[in-house]
Amino acid sequence: MTELVGAIDQGTSSTRFLVLDDQGEVVASAQKEHKQIYPKPGWVEHDPMEIWANTKDVVAGALGRAGIEASDLAGVGITNQRETTVLWDRSTGEPVANAIVWQDTRTAQLVEELGGADGPGRYTARTGLPLATYFAGPKARWLIDTLGLREQADRGELAFGTIDSWLAWQLTGRHVTDVTNASRTLLMDLATAAWDSDLATEMGVPSHILPEIVPSVGHIGECGDVLAGTSLTTILGDQHAALFGQACFQPGEAKNTYGTGNFMLMNTGTEPVPSQAGLLSTVGYQVAGQPIVYSLEGSIAVTGSLIQWLRDNLGIISSNAEIEALAATVEDNGEVYFVPAFSGLFAPHWRPDARGVITGITNFTNKGHIARAALEAAAYQTRDVLVAMVVDSGIDLTEMRVDGGMTVNDGLMQFQADLLGVDVVRPAMTETTALGAAYGAGMAAGVWSGLDELASMWTEEARFSPAMPEERRAHLVSGWDRAVQRSLGLA
Repeated sequence: MTELVGAIDQGTSSTRFLVLDDQGEVVASAQKEHKQIYPKPGWVEHDPMEIWANTKDVVAGALGRAGIEASDLAGVGITNQRETTVLWDRSTGEPVANAIVWQDTRTAQLVEELGGADGPGRYTARTGLPLATYFAGPKARWLIDTLGLREQADRGELAFGTIDSWLAWQLTGRHVTDVTNASRTLLMDLATAAWDSDLATEMGVPSHILPEIVPSVGHIGECGDVLAGTSLTTILGDQHAALFGQACFQPGEAKNTYGTGNFMLMNTGTEPVPSQAGLLSTVGYQVAGQPIVYSLEGSIAVTGSLIQWLRDNLGIISSNAEIEALAATVEDNGEVYFVPAFSGLFAPHWRPDARGVITGITNFTNKGHIARAALEAAAYQTRDVLVAMVVDSGIDLTEMRVDGGMTVNDGLMQFQADLLGVDVVRPAMTETTALGAAYGAGMAAGVWSGLDELASMWTEEARFSPAMPEERRAHLVSGWDRAVQRSLGLA
């Protein structure tokens, strides 16, 4: 009898629910976008209640298309946009404000104050992370202080969490987060995988509003509401889910996800590797009863969302799918470079003072060049991260596994291989974020026996090998580096 698992994929722009069979094939899915809220420049918010409503809608939709009940699922996993921060009232279950999204930069002054004389590296030895607006802890502190909720927080009347915690609360009634999401808060000790009470005190986030930290893969709780009849058996932050879905189970294996932003993770084994090159030391995943697997990560804030920006803000395209054809109307970038530092630059630069720039515009430039430069920005930023990753790990990658929506663009994937000088490998299923959550859910429920069986299910769909002359590559990278320098210090 075929066994089925489910995966909630709650991303930055939309929520999906997938039903997969025991061969890893998609049986049914449903997806729904949610509103992006921009109250001020650099501020990005989501409505947690809209996300929960959309989650229920897509779960019901996918179950209906599959012709099954929730009780037919052996288990369900959650994968989520990380760092996006929700604060809610424990008694009413109502959020106290909109969620502050990971891209949001409103905590820039607070982050600087927290760093003090030590600067961004004040907590890196304990957390693996630099002090940056990206992470969840300062966002929670900002909400508590700005909304005048200090007394309620100190009394434990509030609950803090990233989106996984918010959804787990709604589905199971438990206030939990997994070790991958906890490692993105600036509040967890990376070595012990426990909340650091001293850090919480210094950050101004009371320890008793924090969720319980649980392993990524293992029984978490019985579900209610739209998923009544099944169990929550996996929680993985989205990039960690992609690492899991790409079957990067051995040290040195790496993946790069092209989504709203780009995120490259390399499995570094059961010991955290401190970064000296601007990367993050973070948790890869943890299977219940087994040691934590760590990773190095390079986080890029804006890649796929730049294409949405061209669509929604400039109207250069009417749908994301049009970008490849428009970029193909020109032979090259025409010396135009687009640095999309809308919320500063993340890894390996960590410059919140950077802002977006387009360089090299002349009378010759047309919208095809702008489209091409926007696509190529994802590849240039990825190269910056890979160079840093090789420095930190001491491992020269021979290939990079890729996933996410932008990887359907063959031209971009070939350009990426040309820039990196290594093979770029696209799997048969490119939406590996949801796949990783489903794999974890099924493994915890006994659908799959373990990591070896999951690794055997991974299949390659396309391989792109570098073909660009070294002289051309060096010229393009030099132009990109100059453009990045021009983006700095504009905020």
